[in-house]
Amino acid sequence: MQNHADKTPRVRHVEKHFMASDLIRDIVIGMSDGLTVPFALAAGLSGTVSTTSLVVIAGIAEIAAGSIAMGLGGYLAARTDQEHYQSELERERREIIELPDKEREEVATILKKWGIPEESVTSAVEAISKDPDRWVDFMMKYELGLDEPEPKRAKYSSITIGLSYIVGGIIPLSPYMFIKNTNVALVSSVIATLVALFIFGYIKGKFTGSKPIKSAFQTTLVGGVAAGVAFFIAKLIA
Repeated sequence: MQNHADKTPRVRHVEKHFMASDLIRDIVIGMSDGLTVPFALAAGLSGTVSTTSLVVIAGIAEIAAGSIAMGLGGYLAARTDQEHYQSELERERREIIELPDKEREEVATILKKWGIPEESVTSAVEAISKDPDRWVDFMMKYELGLDEPEPKRAKYSSITIGLSYIVGGIIPLSPYMFIKNTNVALVSSVIATLVALFIFGYIKGKFTGSKPIKSAFQTTLVGGVAAGVAFFIAKLIA
């Protein structure tokens, strides 16, 4: 008798994993600060200057300085991660030579935590420790939880954060470039900033695998609160 169940079409399972978390993180850092800080500056100046041209000049100066500062911060942070990884890598390389028994015990402890049967742990430890490079990689990833940073991460991070800051900063500043009345420009800037935060949050949710609408509302709320606080601080100072 023919088995009809065998004729059931099989759907190929394709796993989708997001592989650009560092890029998205840099964009989030740059865009979020770019949307809030220039907005606060422009809004704070709106009630103290007579023309929007002064707001635009001050805003452009802040965007230029802010993008450089944020980009430099991203570069230094990425360099610190790279240096930390290299330092730990060298330490692990020394330890498998100077303290091999202790390092094997640490491998065994990790494998036991994974639920690997006791009788299989010894052979697994021996297999891992036969290759020094594989042994060190295992300890770096599963003992220390460190993945090797991208070699050009520092440069890419600084550029991404800096450009994202510029893009974010132009959005709340753009109404002041086309509207002469500071009060009208301020209202337009508020609307543009909130819309940009919503769109940005939605896109971020799509890329990171979270619910886009939820991400959009969360980003708008958090960014809006941050911009509001910064605005009142700027008003007090101005």
